[in-house]
Amino acid sequence: MKSLISMLLFELICFSSYGQQKDELSDPEVASVAVVANQIDISYAEIALKKSKNNEILEFANRMITDHNVVIKQAVDLVTKLSVTPKDNAISKSLVEDAEKINKKLLKAKKKKFDNIYIDNEVAYHKAVIAAVKNLLIPESDNMELKELLEAVLPALEAHLEHAEMVQKQL
Repeated sequence: MKSLISMLLFELICFSSYGQQKDELSDPEVASVAVVANQIDISYAEIALKKSKNNEILEFANRMITDHNVVIKQAVDLVTKLSVTPKDNAISKSLVEDAEKINKKLLKAKKKKFDNIYIDNEVAYHKAVIAAVKNLLIPESDNMELKELLEAVLPALEAHLEHAEMVQKQL
């Protein structure tokens, strides 16, 4: 599990580092990555709500669903206002492929180990997403409103990471 998240983080950083030399992300592609990243975390949380009995995990999962749905709505409202349609790209497709593998692992996890696997994934995932927002999505955004939205979301992502790390320590 950790190796998959490490690979995801590596991919995001590589795309960030080499993006200017190869394919720069357009604003529609940045929007797609942002929406996909939020949808992925919602999918993880939905699995947690079905499989966990731990109140801390359930509270965290509910917060992820609520907060990430708010971010998706903000992103959709902004791209609608700007008349921009999010566009799939190599990064968003890679995120979806990796998420499918993690979803399978979460679904197959035994009840005794599920909570630890879920929260370990959440810690790693939020670290990867924060790095991607800071090092890839914000720098690649040309539209100031999109850039501002991404910057505004960072504190919430960092709070999610802190919350996940707190739950991780309690398990």
